[in-house]
Amino acid sequence: MPLIAHWPDGIPRPLRGKLVKAPGHLIDLMATAVDLSGSKYPTEINGQKIHAMEGVSLRPVLTGKALKRAQPIFWEHEGNRAVRAGKWKLVAKENQPWELYDMEADRTEMNNLAAKHPEKAQELSAQWDAWAARANVLPLGAWRAQSR
Repeated sequence: MPLIAHWPDGIPRPLRGKLVKAPGHLIDLMATAVDLSGSKYPTEINGQKIHAMEGVSLRPVLTGKALKRAQPIFWEHEGNRAVRAGKWKLVAKENQPWELYDMEADRTEMNNLAAKHPEKAQELSAQWDAWAARANVLPLGAWRAQSR
């Protein structure tokens, strides 16, 4: 999904109205707001530790530089899960096997490459599992018990 950004004092005039193809995610919006505001993200509030931000500031993309990530983008929503690392996207619907896509060659995710690149699928799956355990995503579907 596209993100439309308006920052007259920060986005250089030659970049205004241009399409930038750098993957970003919802988690990057907090990191960007903290960065651009000059704020400091807290480590705790009222004695309670706060999870560290997962995203990265989008300032480099907004100012015409490359976006650098230390780790892939991970997400989970209602049991559906994915990881995006460079050109690779590993994605699975709830209770379905992982599918692997080359987003540079197949932006519409029509050609599942998991069977052709099982090592890449396994690598990204293991990274997603580690993130999910650290980010309290597991067990998948646990949110259902809370909403009943």
